[in-house]
Amino acid sequence: MQSQNRLFDDFARLMTDAAGAAQGVRREAETMVRAQMERVLRDLDVATREEVDVLRDLVSALRTQNEALAARVAALEAAGGKVDVKPDTKPTRARGTTAGA
Repeated sequence: MQSQNRLFDDFARLMTDAAGAAQGVRREAETMVRAQMERVLRDLDVATREEVDVLRDLVSALRTQNEALAARVAALEAAGGKVDVKPDTKPTRARGTTAGA
């Protein structure tokens, strides 16, 4: 009876070691696949989640600004162009002209 218990103990130990080895191989394979996928994505120059989030926020802000500008243009057109719109920069004189000429 003692030899059967020892045989079962040895078999159980062997199966436990095999399961541990299989888990180790699985972890190693996952690590290698993950590293390879990261390398491929880096080579493809794929945007990160943070970059996509920043771009989404920027597009949303620009869309809001665009809608406000469209409403302003519509209001100016409705006013018949009578509203004085001042440019951001001062007009420059052409070369060769003198003041008072």
